[in-house]
Amino acid sequence: MGLAELFAVHAVPFLLVMFRLAGLLIFAPLLSSVMIPARVKALLVLMFAAAIYPMIAPPQLPPSTTILELAPLVLREALIGGVMGLIATLPILAMDMAGVIVSQQMGFGLARVYNPLNDTDMDLLGQLLSFVALGLFIALGGLNLLFATLLGSFANAPLGTLRADQTPLSLVTATLSSGFELALRVSAPVGALIFLVLVAIGVLNKTMPQLNVMTIGFSIKILAGFLVLAASLTAVAHAGAEEISVALENILRWTHTLGAR
Repeated sequence: MGLAELFAVHAVPFLLVMFRLAGLLIFAPLLSSVMIPARVKALLVLMFAAAIYPMIAPPQLPPSTTILELAPLVLREALIGGVMGLIATLPILAMDMAGVIVSQQMGFGLARVYNPLNDTDMDLLGQLLSFVALGLFIALGGLNLLFATLLGSFANAPLGTLRADQTPLSLVTATLSSGFELALRVSAPVGALIFLVLVAIGVLNKTMPQLNVMTIGFSIKILAGFLVLAASLTAVAHAGAEEISVALENILRWTHTLGAR
């Protein structure tokens, strides 16, 4: 078999492997950061695809596959990797949301800073809690598990075999709902204490208006919020680690169901 024939046989399967990897890199934590140049991401996709492709059985596709026939296959492969990265990212976004809620309660709504990791403005505490979540993701071996699960997905779901009924819409919805719950759980202690502080300040302001408590109320809210957040940081890390672990387990479970017929 000549070089041209080899290229015709393996070009399309190799492209499908690249798109499954590209879907993961678009949404996966850390790998989706805009701080990684697009050229580096493209080289990573090419490098990992070259390492993975010899380990899988290429599909029996006709060499003369047209663009119209190739487009659905490419979308299916990108969907598999993209869903895996999205589910892994949702708990980290939930921790960021918890920081935003806490910032609003403490009066940091206008104190937004530029986060080069996401190329957008973020709240101070939102950025702090998202970094905590990223640290937990790395400590739990999230990146290793994502790549290992993606590699195993080629055995459970060979190239071009994903069906429409296998899209995990319910899983993404459940992870998103669980993320909202995580954000409320993390922000609840600070929000409850600040509510009590505001009630106490309001009572003092009505009973002893000469004290002018409102002038120091802002500082009291910040101090109380930081104290509660520091005291509950261990519980916050435990809740975040639990949510990330559940998300990674759901990804692994979903890829195993892809092999069911």
